[in-house]
Amino acid sequence: MKTVIGAGILLSSLAYFLFAVHDSMVKLLVETATVWQILFCRSLVILVGCLAMGGRALVHETRTSPALRPMMLRSLFLLAAWLCYFNSAKYMPLADITTLYFAAPIVAILLSIPILRERVPLTSWVAVLTGFAGVIIASNPTGMTTGWPVYLALLAAVCWAIATILLRSTSQSTTSIVQMAMTNLFFLGLTAPMAIHSWTMPTGNALILLLSVGIIGGLGQLAYFESLRHAPISIVAPLEYTALIWAFALGYAIWGDIPGVNVWAGAVLIAAAGLIILIAGRRRSIA
Repeated sequence: MKTVIGAGILLSSLAYFLFAVHDSMVKLLVETATVWQILFCRSLVILVGCLAMGGRALVHETRTSPALRPMMLRSLFLLAAWLCYFNSAKYMPLADITTLYFAAPIVAILLSIPILRERVPLTSWVAVLTGFAGVIIASNPTGMTTGWPVYLALLAAVCWAIATILLRSTSQSTTSIVQMAMTNLFFLGLTAPMAIHSWTMPTGNALILLLSVGIIGGLGQLAYFESLRHAPISIVAPLEYTALIWAFALGYAIWGDIPGVNVWAGAVLIAAAGLIILIAGRRRSIA
């Protein structure tokens, strides 16, 4: 049990690092490609990778899997989360939308109680609230006003949380590679019409970035799916806050963004939240 939960923590931390790298690549890509095209190419690369690893056996297992409908539903919630997030980002400061979107771990833990029947320990509540406080301090949202962009950002957080719950509910009965194949197959179908309509032929660096987004995104998905097979939502969800630390580091490395004092203060709280999860996970494993 100790090894299982520890593996879940490590895999989840790796996944959020890879997702931060993925998001940095997407930020570079949106200057020359549409979001629909990026999502389509990303899913296509991941699906090809899944088929290369699983072959015909993967096709048969995917077609007969009992998780087919839940994963289809998850794909819809995941797409809704992406669309809500990007549309609200057009009208809101990054600090504001980041703060709102990072309510997702709290929503996921709340939903895990009635849906998954998980028992959420006090340490998880402390960790998730500490991490959220760190996000607020680091993002420093000032003058946030209500309106439909705010509601879209909150809806994105709720949709992401529901997608996480659906993934956890199927992770114990279906392999990660099958779940990845189903998710990206549905995503491919959902994004194809708009991607074709807004298609621009990628060249040079853009083409390399598109392929890299698929590879990094696929590795991140695999690590994330596996983490939910090893650890409950109450442990995995708060670790999502570590993605903000990676985002700060990558922002400095790529664009030269220098974090302010509030960012460092928030990062300390976020790191503390992760440390709480690590310590609690170790004690829970031993017990």
